[in-house]
Amino acid sequence: MTLISDNPSFVLQKMNKVSFEERPIPELSSPKDIRIEIKQTGICGSDVHYYTHGAIGCFIVKSPMVLGHKSAGVVAEVGSGVTCLKVGDRVALEPGIPCRYCAHCKAGYYNLCADMKFAATPPYDGALCRYYVLPEDFCVKLPDTVSLEEGALVEPLSVAVHVSKLAKITPGPSVIVFGAGPVGILCSAVAKAFGATTVTAVDLVQTRLDLAKEVAATHSFVPTKGDSAAESAAKIKELLGGKAPQFAIDASGAAASVNTAIHALAQGGTYLQAGMGAPEITFPITEFTVKELTAHGSFRYGPGDYQLAVELVASGKVDVKKLITHRVKFEDAEEAFKLVVKGQGVKVLIGGPSPSV
Repeated sequence: MTLISDNPSFVLQKMNKVSFEERPIPELSSPKDIRIEIKQTGICGSDVHYYTHGAIGCFIVKSPMVLGHKSAGVVAEVGSGVTCLKVGDRVALEPGIPCRYCAHCKAGYYNLCADMKFAATPPYDGALCRYYVLPEDFCVKLPDTVSLEEGALVEPLSVAVHVSKLAKITPGPSVIVFGAGPVGILCSAVAKAFGATTVTAVDLVQTRLDLAKEVAATHSFVPTKGDSAAESAAKIKELLGGKAPQFAIDASGAAASVNTAIHALAQGGTYLQAGMGAPEITFPITEFTVKELTAHGSFRYGPGDYQLAVELVASGKVDVKKLITHRVKFEDAEEAFKLVVKGQGVKVLIGGPSPSV
């Protein structure tokens, strides 16, 4: 395949300032590397946070950085050692490359690698560009039935897959998910795909709950302003016919949601934290202890999560297309970010650069 000799990129210069830059076409540094021509990229909350705040915790934008990490594209070049992919294949990009050598990597928990090189996380560039390079084993081939748009949503779906795997959701239980943003809705969808018979979505915004029910949720709940966590939990139990859920997933990061989840869970239940909020919150430790609950954090995704996410889409068990509300051309990328900042849309996709860009 003949490569176009330019690599236009969407770059965050500093807080609230972005621009298009011509960047060098990235080289293959290993025989196992693949160069991908990016075709679709979804905007993530972390991208927006860097755009509006210039930092997330200790990750601070100190120099210009290409944004974007939820991407899919077409293989443009392969290294001499690549065996599973070829030029022209369509792939979803898993955007975090671990060191492969630390204890976490060797134990199979590479998402916990302290030396992770994650796209669009300072100081590493992201994938809102024409060309991006990844190792072969971090590119998942898309079946013919899965579009590049769907491929760009494999990243948040993999987060949800990781959550359900950590929770060990098996067929039969009741699951409650707090937060009906993209990740929360996908957590509901994956829990249902894993066999949950009842999936309750909780949010303050009715339109989000409507979408959650369209995608996967069997029940929805809007907390009443002024209710305590215990009062909200009692209403949730009443909604579910007097039965408390066995699994609770928080995808909001809100302290009120965390507290309500602990109160809502059944004895011996499992709690998963997927959303990030305030660094510290007040936690109902007594309720947690006397119920003998299990709590688990969840961070990004691990071995097999991306492949399973693709299979869930290909099988029709999870319909990620319903989350797409806006499609924007590459040259209008800044407008796409402004849409998300205003809270408009669920998932906004940015197309790859056209030959004329």
